[in-house]
Order: sequence, then structure tokens, then C-alpha cells
Amino acid sequence: MLELGVLLRAWVLTLALGACLPVLAQRLPQPSARPAGDGSAAAELATSAWTRTQLDAWWAALRHHSVAGGDRLNVPVELLPPDDAAAWRPVTLPDVRPRPGVAMVNDVRGYEMRWYRLQIPPGSDEALGLYLPRLVTLSAAVLMRTDEGWQTLLDNQHAEREQWVQPLWLPLPGAGAKGLELVVALPVPAGSYHAVSRIWVGPRDQLEKRWLWRVRAQTGLPQAVSLTLAVLGLFALTLWLRRPEAIYGLFALGAAAWLVRNLHYYVSLPVSQWGQDWFWWATHASMGWVMLTAVLFALRFASRRAKWLEQTLMASVLIVSVLSMPLWLRQLDMVVLQYAVTAAVAAVGTAWVAWLAWRERRPELRLMAAALVIGVLIGAHDLAVLAGWAWPEHFFLMPFATLAVMLSFLHAVQRRYVGTVEQVQAENSQLQEDLDEQVSVLQAQNAQLREVERQQALLLERQRIMADMHDGLGSSLLSALVAMEQGSMSHEQCVEVLRECVDDLRLVIDSLEPVGHDLVSLLATMRYRLGKRLQIGGLKLEWDVQDLPPLAWLEPPDALHVLRLMQEALNNVLKHASASRVRMVTRHHGSYVEIRVEDDGAGFDLQTIQHGRGLKSQIKRAQRLGGKLRIDSTPGMGTRLSLRLPVDRGNPA
Repeated sequence: MLELGVLLRAWVLTLALGACLPVLAQRLPQPSARPAGDGSAAAELATSAWTRTQLDAWWAALRHHSVAGGDRLNVPVELLPPDDAAAWRPVTLPDVRPRPGVAMVNDVRGYEMRWYRLQIPPGSDEALGLYLPRLVTLSAAVLMRTDEGWQTLLDNQHAEREQWVQPLWLPLPGAGAKGLELVVALPVPAGSYHAVSRIWVGPRDQLEKRWLWRVRAQTGLPQAVSLTLAVLGLFALTLWLRRPEAIYGLFALGAAAWLVRNLHYYVSLPVSQWGQDWFWWATHASMGWVMLTAVLFALRFASRRAKWLEQTLMASVLIVSVLSMPLWLRQLDMVVLQYAVTAAVAAVGTAWVAWLAWRERRPELRLMAAALVIGVLIGAHDLAVLAGWAWPEHFFLMPFATLAVMLSFLHAVQRRYVGTVEQVQAENSQLQEDLDEQVSVLQAQNAQLREVERQQALLLERQRIMADMHDGLGSSLLSALVAMEQGSMSHEQCVEVLRECVDDLRLVIDSLEPVGHDLVSLLATMRYRLGKRLQIGGLKLEWDVQDLPPLAWLEPPDALHVLRLMQEALNNVLKHASASRVRMVTRHHGSYVEIRVEDDGAGFDLQTIQHGRGLKSQIKRAQRLGGKLRIDSTPGMGTRLSLRLPVDRGNPA
């Protein structure tokens, strides 16, 4: 997806390149500036038919004269401007021979030398200049008559291939007392298209400003637009590679086609005729692809598509591009045909885009349609200039139209991006609202579940306590009550039973106290509860309890089982062991902890003693805890009860 910051950087780059336009325009030498003043000179024309050999000889003479630096041009008389006054006739400038459609481009007709003579009357010695806004000929040379003969002021052979996009500028000396006689020599193929604008001779300062303006508009602007489009096209290509949407690919393709169209602003033409043919074919054919990609790009923003029309436009451009290749029909000049088809494609595509824009009422589509209409009108102007039908001194205005179309396309992409971002934000807002609503519902449900779990936990705990009290405290009280009613229990026995019941009730209460899974704290509570009873029974309690790790599984039911096991062990010592000392020991053995109750009583023989209900109950309690209960006893040596409990219920003790 496009990022707004990247688009803004592209716009800033476009503006920066536009600001650099005056710098890019400085391709030709820059004379010094002087006060303004201008004038155009009347010209006379003389023509002569030449062969290619004569033309090559004349060019060689000009080149030799320029290198040698002589004052007189030493060439055969028949190659110099005619001295016969009858050979000259007044000519109205601009002098244009239009293109006759599909014309022959071979050398059968030979060449024609066109001499344009200018007479500058005597005057001041103020520096003058010669300025030709537009020339479409083979080359150009400017000669000046002196007392010694003709002298070369300009030999434009080195810039022959780029001359059609470079205005001609030549500083001149002052007219002085004798005046100046200048001849502009322009060779052209006989019977072929050529265009010669008005020849301006006047104060150098004023003509220099016109020339500078023309260079910037005719050369600098196309360079800046082409460079800008190249950068934006590369940017669009990277977007297309990451997210292959048609608009990015079409923009990149159109930018590449426009760069090819303007190659002559950056590179020199090939020297060979074969290379020139392919160069001009590429630059002329690419204009059709520029207009095609522009129309297809604009149509991607419309909701209605006419694929048959798009396919027809693509087929037209493809057929003309293939037909005009210099592989066949090499003797035909198909430039007018190429641009005529391009104009037709642009006109039809633009009309369709304009109709869709009017019908769908989309601002970005309307803006692109308006830019394309401007492009079609400017394209018609450039076609007329190219063919020599009208405006022979105008330069090509398509770079201005391209700039307008490019800006409209960037505006459309920016609106699509903003629309996409707003849509995503709206969807995110709706999703957030739905999520908040679902969170509220889940929180309410969780609160209900927690309340249900709390009530269930209270119920289970209540049932456990009731079961413990019924089996332990309730059973003991009921037995004592029956014995008292039958008179089979003495007062001391009744007191003992009640004391045990109280101890059992305290154990149940202690098991409900939060001990934080700390077994040592639980045992300390039991010591506090039973310490006085042991002391009354004549037992000395030795406390050898070391720190133990917390047992994550030690909950109130488990704590009650531990307390009952320890209580039962101490009661057995108190009742049956005839001991004077009892020792409570705790140890940590890695994966399990151990609680031992050791006494110095009479002990018993494990082989002969009957395992009563109490011992079985203790073993079951230990198993419920996931631990093991072990009893070691020897007659006369005391008894040791060991309870091993796992630190982690997953690892048995």
C-alpha cells in the first residue's frame, strides 16, 4: 500500500526538479547580457541542386576552414553562394515545405542548397546577434562576405542531428560603415520536408534573451519533465513489484515510454544511418505508447470498463509500431502516420474517459479527463508543427501537457490513497467498536463465571467441612453421647473424648487458614494447638523443623489431611507409646519433603501387630496427598512415623 509520506516526497521531488529547470537549460554557451533591442532581417533566397559528393566536399571545406582559421573560404566557385544578382529572389520567412504524408526518404532526388542572404545596412558598431528560433534541415552554416572573400562564422555540422530542437544563436560584429552581408546556407534533401523560421538580426542583448528563453522552454523543460517522470516511474515500479496493481505498472510503463520519447535530449544520435533509423523509430513510436498508457491509467479509476475499446487502442498502437519499424518500407517517411494514429488513439481514449468522468462524477477522473483533453489539443498542435502544416516557428508543447497529465495522475493516486486510508480507518473504528462490545460481553460473562465458581467452591468447601465434621467430630460426639447414656463411660473418659473433639475442631479451623502453601507454618499451627495437651500428658516435644520449599498443591483439603496424620501420630504416642519424649522432624530431599514423628516409647513388633482401621485410614490419607507413609518400630526402642510428600505432584515422593 502506498504511504502518504512517500507520495509527499515524490511531489517535493517534482517541485525541486522544476526549480532546477534554469540550471538544466544551460546546455549552450551563455553570452553576456546587454540592454534589449531587436529586429528581423529581410532575406533573399537562392537555390541550387547538389549531389551528395558536392555536399560532402562543401562540408569538408567548412570543417577545414574552421580548423585552419583562415580568413577566406577556399572552395570551388560552384559551391559558394551565387554572385549573380539574378539568382537571388526575395523570400518570405518562415520558409516551410510541409511533409506530404508518407514520403520517400531515399537519395534519388539528390540534395538542394538553400542560400538565405541578409543585407545589414551600415550603422553603429554596436554588437549584433543572429538568432533562428527553429531549423529543420540537414545542417547549417553562416558565411560573411569580407574584402578577401567569404568567411565562415558558424559551422553547425557537429550539432546537425540535434539541430531541430536547438535554436541557432550567433554573436555578430557591428555593421560598421560598410554594413554586413550574411548568407545562411542550409542543405536539405530535394523535395523533402524542411522548415526555416524567421532570421532575426539585431542588438545582441535583446536576441540573447529570446534565445535563452527558447532554450529553457524547448530543451530545459522536456529534460526536467523526463527526469521527473523517470524518478516517479522507478518509484511506481518498486510499488508494482511489491503490490502488482495495474495503476503502478501503467505509470511505470508510461514513464519509461516518455523517457524513450525524449532520448534525443540526453544522448547523441547514432552515426550510422541504420542506427538513426532505429533511434527515430523508437522515439516516434514511443509517443503512441505514452498516450495509450495514459488513457489506460485513467480508465483504471472508472467503475465502467470497455475492454473491446482498450483492446482496439492497444492493437492500433501495436500495429503502427510494428508497421513503422525500419525492417521494411525503409524508403518511406512514416512519421506523420505514426503521430496521426497516436492522435487518433489519444482522441478516442480521451473522449471515452471524458464521457465516463461526466457520467460517474468522480473528481479525480474529471481532472484526468481535463488534463488528457489538454494533451490532445497540444498533441494536435505538435502534429501540425511536426508535419509543417502550421505554426512553423513554434516548438513542441507536449512536455507541458505531460506535466499536467502527470500532476493529475499523482492527484488521482493521492486521492485513492487517502480514500483507502479513510476506509481502513473507518473499518478499524468499526472493528474496535465491535471488539469493545465483545470485550464487555466477555467481561460480564467472566464475572458471572467467577461468581458461579466462587459459589461452587463455597459449596464444595462447605460439603467437605460438613463431611469431615460428620466423620470425625460428629462420630466422636455421638459415640460419647451413647456411652454416657448407657453409663459405660467414666467422667475422665468423657473429658478425654471431648478434648479430642475440640482438637479435631481446631484442626479443621486451622486447615482453613491461608498458609501460602507453607508446610512449616501449618505444622507450627498444629504445635501451638496441641502443645498444651502434650505437656499435660507428660510428653516433651522436641522441635527439629527445617525450612521446606513451598508446596504449590497444598490447599485446605490437603492441609487437613496432613494435620490429621500428624494428630493421629501424636495421639498414638500419647495414648499407647508410654513415651516421655516425642520429636518432630522435617527434611527436604530434592523431589520430596519428609515429616517424621519419633518417640522413645515401648515400641511394638510390626510382624505381630494387627493393622487396625486407624492405620489403614492413615495410609489412605497419605495416598490422597500423593505421598507415602512408613512406620518403623522395635520393642523397647520407640517408634518412628515418616510421611513423604512430593514437592511437585507430577513427581511421586
